Amino acid sequence: MAASSASHVAVIGAGIVGLAAALEIQRAGHRVVLIEPDEPGGRQSASYGNGCWLNPGAIMPISLPGLWRKVPGFLLDPTGPFVIRWRDLPRLAGWLLDFVLAGRNWQLVEACARTRFQLCKDAVGEHIALADEAGVPELIRREGLMYVYLDRSEFLAERVWRMRREFGVAFSEVGEAELRSMQPELGERYRFGARLDGGAYVVDPGAYCRALAELALRRGAERVTARATGFDFADGRLRAVLTEAGPVACDKAVIAAGIGSGELARQAGDRVPLISERGYNVVIPEPGFDIPCGLMPSDGLMGVVATRQGLRLAGQVELADVGAPPDWRRTEILLGFARQMFPKLKIDESRLDRWMGHRPSTPDGLPCIGVSSGSADVFHCFGHSHTGLIQAPSSGRLVAALVAGAAPPFDLAPFSAGRFR
Repeated sequence: MAASSASHVAVIGAGIVGLAAALEIQRAGHRVVLIEPDEPGGRQSASYGNGCWLNPGAIMPISLPGLWRKVPGFLLDPTGPFVIRWRDLPRLAGWLLDFVLAGRNWQLVEACARTRFQLCKDAVGEHIALADEAGVPELIRREGLMYVYLDRSEFLAERVWRMRREFGVAFSEVGEAELRSMQPELGERYRFGARLDGGAYVVDPGAYCRALAELALRRGAERVTARATGFDFADGRLRAVLTEAGPVACDKAVIAAGIGSGELARQAGDRVPLISERGYNVVIPEPGFDIPCGLMPSDGLMGVVATRQGLRLAGQVELADVGAPPDWRRTEILLGFARQMFPKLKIDESRLDRWMGHRPSTPDGLPCIGVSSGSADVFHCFGHSHTGLIQAPSSGRLVAALVAGAAPPFDLAPFSAGRFR
């Protein structure tokens, strides 16, 4: 790209999505300034505490047909896998209605799954390439991912596997004898597995984000350590991103600020129903064994991964205000399932590391990626919920194409913020 056609692009947010976008925008020949108040991939970010999975089959939204029948239980059972805090129900009611309606029939769910697959299908290879470029290939483990079930009938009852097969996601059925051989520490209650053969996982998401940020800086990106608060427009054209440290002059801006993206999007002309699906993890240092691949139990629905820091258990959905204090009972639930999974698990309560963070979630299970309504110079790239890690490379490529004025590799209409009007 000729220097005269290059833009100065502010990327707001240095989580995994913002970093992937920044690197793709640099690759297209533009100057980048990263605006992030905290350490890239630090404990404050969803990118730090995610489930580590790189799952090419992460196609299913959370809302499925019949979910509305379970909403009363979400309110009444404080120990379930999906809970809603009573005090926040009035504020969340509109989002919850849209959430339930988004999954009201299987035609809608399958259309959403097909759209999500576009963001997931090539991501493992793209992450491997990014890690190589950043000089940290050891952070990606390619031993696969496996869902473990009490029996094969549970597996057969899940419609998602039929869709994965239709989309071409490679997986293998693992019988009880092979499962025992592959995962000898796994409890006898689990007698069947479904292995995503092309799956991988990140052994230290925080370190991975730091490495990608350092790569962007080595390639000429600037860094502004401040919180973005808004935009300076003149006749619809962007002049600067406003921050707590003063204005940052730029030609274009990408909103990739996680849970903080909703207010910035509003200032750019779009009201997006973005809430925090608060997620939890707990890390068990020195659990007494290693697991060769990422696991997810059908009864616990949590990602179980051997990370650099120990065995990470990540999951749970809690709908509550962003500022509400953590409910650490959520991590006790994760530990309870871990004890069921691994009867010989060693847990030193004094060394457990507990974390809570904010998944930025829209009600229909799709992120917002596209040009803002208020200015052709501001672009959305946020709202990835549970799948920001796997969807980051494709999201970065899409927004980089928009910044460059090029045709995106696939249709962006399903991701438009205008769908919420």
